Order: sequence, then structure tokens, then C-alpha cells
Amino acid sequence: MGNKLHNESVDSLFDAILSLENREQCYAFFMDVCTMNEIASLSQRYEVAGMLRDKRTYLDISEKTGASTATISRVNRSLIYGNDGYDIVWSNLAKKKEEENK
Repeated sequence: MGNKLHNESVDSLFDAILSLENREQCYAFFMDVCTMNEIASLSQRYEVAGMLRDKRTYLDISEKTGASTATISRVNRSLIYGNDGYDIVWSNLAKKKEEENK
């Protein structure tokens, strides 16, 4: 993670997020911390990442999500050159789903 971002304040925020126990608590916290547009932007980027992972075209992604090609390109760069954050989340979700299906 970039050194500019890694600090006590951000650590505290991430600890707060990690303390949330369910989706309703996430809604409550993020609706207090973020604007509706910020939450929508985050969820759009996550959806774009999933569609890129599924090898969908930029045009298809843009039509489905409303994301600009600049946003799609930015997310694509994160998938290729980023910190593997999306992959970590997808792996964790797959493990969780697998455990639930046992």
C-alpha cells in the first residue's frame, strides 16, 4: 500500500470498517461517512472490476453500469498493476461461499 495513504487515521477508519458485523451496519456506517454519490461510485467500480474479470468489453460494461471509459480504464489498471485488493476480496468471498455450502 502507498505510504501516503498508510497512516494512523486511515488505520483507524479501516479498523472501524472491520468492526462492522453485517450488511445493515455497513449501510448505516457508510451512509453516515460517505455521500450517496461516493457509495454509488465505489459500488460501480466494484461492478466494473467484476465485469472486467469476466472479460466483458468496455462498451458492454459502460452500457450496463453507466461507467465512463475513463473509469473502466482506471479500474482495469488497478486490476493489472494494483495491490490485488479486488482479487483478495473475490478470494475471500469464494471461501466464504464454499464454507456456507458445506
